[in-house]
Amino acid sequence: MWWDRILADAPQFFTYYNAIFVLQAMGTTLALTVTGCSIGFIFGFLIAGIRSTHGRLLLPLRLLVTTYVEIFRRIPFLVILFIVMFGVQAISQGISLFVIALISICLVSTAFMSEIIRAGMESVPRAQREAAEAMNFGFWRTLLSVILPQAWKVILPPGFAFMVMFIKDTALASQMGVVELTFTGKMFVGRGFSPFLVYAVVLAGYFVMSYPLSRLGAYLEKRLATSRSRESLERVWTGPGSVQREPVGEQG
Repeated sequence: MWWDRILADAPQFFTYYNAIFVLQAMGTTLALTVTGCSIGFIFGFLIAGIRSTHGRLLLPLRLLVTTYVEIFRRIPFLVILFIVMFGVQAISQGISLFVIALISICLVSTAFMSEIIRAGMESVPRAQREAAEAMNFGFWRTLLSVILPQAWKVILPPGFAFMVMFIKDTALASQMGVVELTFTGKMFVGRGFSPFLVYAVVLAGYFVMSYPLSRLGAYLEKRLATSRSRESLERVWTGPGSVQREPVGEQG
């Protein structure tokens, strides 16, 4: 029975060195995700900014980055991994598989993050941009001083959701030999341990990594939604043509 095998393998599986090996694999998975998505956020912001411009001189650049985003949002991540691996190894054989996987994650996360950021920027009312233009704000000053302070409330929740999703997608890097959490599970099964025991530990590892991030994203979304509601109420009570509340002591 599979249960009897789990009980028999557990004492040999749950050892100090195996635990260290699993924790190192979890660290590799987190490093790939956090580093790749952070770099993707930076380049995604630049791409979103370029796509928000309107000058004719930047039209070729806008077309180039738009093509990049549309292509890399539609190619499966596993395909990108192998394309990058064969492309990089054709240039240099000394680059590690970790770096190849990180480059692949950066390429994909940049495309997706740029769309998340662009959607957040477009959620800001156009009147805000027109007011900044009337005050002779340049494009980048308008972006940094007017648009982003309001847009980040829309950007952060889906940004965290994408990062949590990519924690699971890094398992595909095991197909090319990166020693992350899923690859570690394959190694333990290859050494004869029960697959039910091994992949239960792998499942728990992914849960431990992704659950805190998902809760943090939900917390930020709730806080930001409350902040937006408060700002909306303030505009209703203090904006032009608003209904002014009377002090309690002056009523009746």
